[in-house]
Parts: sequence; C-alpha cells; structure tokens
Amino acid sequence: MEVKFCGAARNVTGSSHLITLDNGYRILLDCGLYQGKGRYVWDYNNGFEFDPMTVDTMILSHAHIDHCGRIPQLVKNGFDGDIICTHATRSLCGIMLLDSAKIQERDVEWHNKKLLKKKNRGGKQLRVPLYTSEDVQPAMNRFLGCSYDRWVHVADGVEVFFSDAGHILGSASVVLRIKDGDETKMIGFSGDIGRPDRPILRDPVPMKQVDYLICESTYGDKEHEDKPAQADRFLEIIKETCIKNKGKLVIPAFSVGRTQEIVYMLDQMNTSGILPKLPVYVDSPLAVNATIVFGSHPECFDNQVHEYMLIDDNPFGFNDLTYVKDVATSKWLNESDEPCIIVSSSGMMNAGRVKHHLFHGIENPKNTFLIVGYCSPDTPGGMLKNGIDKLKLYGEWKQVRANIEVMDSFSAHADRKEMVGFIENQKPNLKQIFLVHGEFDTQSKFKTYLNEHGFPNVEIPELGQEFALYK
Repeated sequence: MEVKFCGAARNVTGSSHLITLDNGYRILLDCGLYQGKGRYVWDYNNGFEFDPMTVDTMILSHAHIDHCGRIPQLVKNGFDGDIICTHATRSLCGIMLLDSAKIQERDVEWHNKKLLKKKNRGGKQLRVPLYTSEDVQPAMNRFLGCSYDRWVHVADGVEVFFSDAGHILGSASVVLRIKDGDETKMIGFSGDIGRPDRPILRDPVPMKQVDYLICESTYGDKEHEDKPAQADRFLEIIKETCIKNKGKLVIPAFSVGRTQEIVYMLDQMNTSGILPKLPVYVDSPLAVNATIVFGSHPECFDNQVHEYMLIDDNPFGFNDLTYVKDVATSKWLNESDEPCIIVSSSGMMNAGRVKHHLFHGIENPKNTFLIVGYCSPDTPGGMLKNGIDKLKLYGEWKQVRANIEVMDSFSAHADRKEMVGFIENQKPNLKQIFLVHGEFDTQSKFKTYLNEHGFPNVEIPELGQEFALYK
C-alpha cells in the first residue's frame, strides 16, 4: 500500500493525497484548488499528479476550496466514482463550487482581455477556465452524504469513519479501515483540525487510533490568543477605527466559517449592548448563501449556540446588519465615507469583492484592514501581514496607508498545542506522521515540537513524493 502526496505538500493550499491499495484500488483524499498568484499556480491547477480516470473513490474532509475546489475538474477529466463526505459538506459544496466556477470564468476573461489589449506581443496562449458553471452539477451528482460517527462501506474490505473536526460546518477527520486478508491497516487524515471552545461549532472529536496519520500543520509554530483577549481586542479595533478615526473596518473573511463566526460575535455584542451603533455589511453573495446553509444544519452547532438561540432565534442577524448580494450596493460601499464594518470575501484578499474594497480603501489612513486568518504569503493578505508598503491591484500601484491589524486567534485552525492535544490519543499505535497543509519552515518547527512531545517518526513530504505503508 502506498500514499502519494499530490497537493498541500510543503504549502498550505491544494490538499490532495492518493492512497493506492495492494490490489490497485485508489482512494483520493481531497481534491483542492491551489490558491495564490503567478504562473506556477495556473500550471499546477491545470495538471494532476495522477490520472483522474484511475481513481476509484474520493473522500472529502470539508468544503473549503483549497480542499474541494478541483472536484468539477476531476470529474470533467474522467473520474466517475463516488465522492463521500458529510451531509453538511455536500450542502456547502453545492454553493462553493458554483461560486468557484464563476470566479474562474471571470478571472480567465480578465486575463484574456489583458493579453488582447496588449496585442499579446509575448505570444502567450489565451486561457480557458479549469471548469465552468456547467461542470458543477455533474460533479455534485457524484456526492454521497454520510453521518458522523459510523463506519461507511467504501469497497470490499474498505470502510471510512468521519469524526467532527470542529473546523467549519460539516468538517471531518477521516479514518480508513482497510482489511487485507487477516491484516487490517488504519489510516488517518486529520483534514483541517478545528479549535476547542470556539463559537458555533462543536469541539473537535479525537480520531480513532490509526497506524499512519496524514496531519495538517498550518499553525505548527504558533499558539493563538485566548478567547477573552480576542473579544476585547476586536471591540477595541472597532472603536478605534469607526468611532475615533471615523473610518471603515474591512474584515476579509472566508465566506464559510469565518464570516459566520464574526457575525455571531457581533450579534452577541449587539445583544449585550456593547457594540457601538454602526452599520455592518456582509458583502459576499457566497457568504449570504453559506449562512442559509448554516441555518439548515443546526445538528453541527454546539450547546452554547443552542442556548443563545433561546434568547435570539437568529444568531446571524441583528438590526444594524445588512447582507449585500447586489453589485450596486457593493460599489456604493467603496464610494461611501460612512464609518462602518464590512465583512467580505475572500479571506486572503486575492479575489472577490474584498479586493475592490482593498483597492478603494488601502490608501485611506482612517481605515483598518483586519486580517483574521491564514493568508498565503504571495496573496495581498499575506503581503500585508508581512508589512509590505505598496500593492499592485488591478494594474495600479497603491500605497499602504490604512492600518493593518492581524488577529490569528479567529483562525479555525488549531495551533501547535491544540494539534498535539488532538492527536495525543494516537501514541500507542502510531507508526508515522506525514505533515501536510503547512509552509515548510512552519512544518520543520512543528516536527521538532512533535518530537519533543513523544512523536518520533515524522515526515514532511514533497509534492509528488510516495511512501510505502507497511503493517
């Protein structure tokens, strides 16, 4: 049996790992889009480290685009097996993948217009989207939704078990139980590990004991702020930006998970009377649709949300909150000088409406851009986190005069201490850990941390690298 690392190897996006059984049966764990900018991103996303037609089954950990974003392309290229995931992940993918297709269509159109405008003197080829809106439904037809905490038949001798990962709605860690004659191998994939005691979702549930573990490592070199400090600092940033400076607080946030958490926190502040009276806008059609999906899966909520709903039956809405779908209102927000809070996607500021808010607001010193999650280093969000003083946006150079604040405590990814706590129960049987979904420097530090905490056999695979899994 072998595992091949086909994405998120020594970087954070493009999650994809291929397991080949001794009988040739092939299981793909995730099929994520590589996110960032530059020619290498386009080249990576246009090819697979395997032939899609040879994959028998796909198992999906959750609905973030860096984990599911290439599924329509996979199906378009010949994959015709089942895509097994939780019920909520299937619901979210229906809107996430359609939105991804539309973004790709627009990006390709913009790229091609730019080439033609320059008369394409370099002879570069015009692009076609990885997939279009029409490719999404055939992909969705392959999805099979399953419940948490039960063994699900995959193939002869192969079963899968989903445990709640507490990362986003429907997210799961994955355990494969593979029988080969009298032997049984247990292979685990952490997916993205959530954080304990976070709003809305239940805490991560430890995985069943496994022999081999593919483990994320996004924040393997960090420990997050605690919850009380987070709430106090968030309120302080709101008051400093919107009340004192009379500017806009722009929060780039992933449409699924982060946006709902921020809105829920603002809702609680509003209910308790500590939120200043300010207009709050969620400017993302996808986030609007995702919030509706959240409302249809209360089985994923923790007890705190259920108790809060006894006094507020809508934890994602209050009087000063407006959900924005139409383009006209989004454009008006760019032009308005009104102090307000704008929550908009994407979280890395490399696409979507928030990129327009960045273009129009980054040179205004009254404004604040609050980064609340991981950003790939080559995205606008990543560059701002690293202190860049100017950005090229839509062909224009913009000086960074707005305030840049970072609150990684909002992250839906566990920090290094939380990740070790999550896998602590694996020590008796675990033969090897493979670190994925992290920058190499971070992974190297996390490997040392794991070694110090009783996990001696840790590998950091390269893209395309294969490992044999022995009993």
